[in-house]
Amino acid sequence: MYIVGLTGGIGSGKSTVAKMFRALGVPIYISDEEAKKLMDSSEEIKQQLVKLLGEKALTPKNIPNRPFIAQKVFSDKNLLERLNKIVHPVVEKHFSIWVEKQKTAYVIYESAILFENNAQNKCNYIILVTAPAETRIKRVMERDGVTKAQVEERMKNQWDDKQKQKLADFIIENINLKQTQLQVEKLHGNFLAL
Repeated sequence: MYIVGLTGGIGSGKSTVAKMFRALGVPIYISDEEAKKLMDSSEEIKQQLVKLLGEKALTPKNIPNRPFIAQKVFSDKNLLERLNKIVHPVVEKHFSIWVEKQKTAYVIYESAILFENNAQNKCNYIILVTAPAETRIKRVMERDGVTKAQVEERMKNQWDDKQKQKLADFIIENINLKQTQLQVEKLHGNFLAL
């Protein structure tokens, strides 16, 4: 079984592309979603969050205080790296268990920060989803109800597309959905033929 990494900057449309692959029957592991679930359920992660960010890192219901955590880590690269070192090993272990259960030719591991976390090494192939910066900013502002400055702050914590393109095996430019769908179908055929 192949592991195909799927990555791209915030607002590039990774989730849209992931849904297209899922519609073709490909199992998708969305690392952000799984990380959130694990943060909610893992007492070990919660204890580490409090150590890193203080008592405000958890709500009175003993779940991560996401707005507080985001405010802290997206403005402090060092804190973000330390948070990633807490969460990502747990996600990696969870992903390995998940892969063992799949019975398909390939699976997709979707991660916004695949390269930043050095997770590309576990992938046989990597797809990079791109879109112009202004398009990405507009998408995230509409989706998350945040300001342009807030989106740009998050973008600063991710590699730019030029860095990622050097390491990617395939690039999907996600501007026109019809074209994106065609690119996904072509790649799906290629992966099944391997």
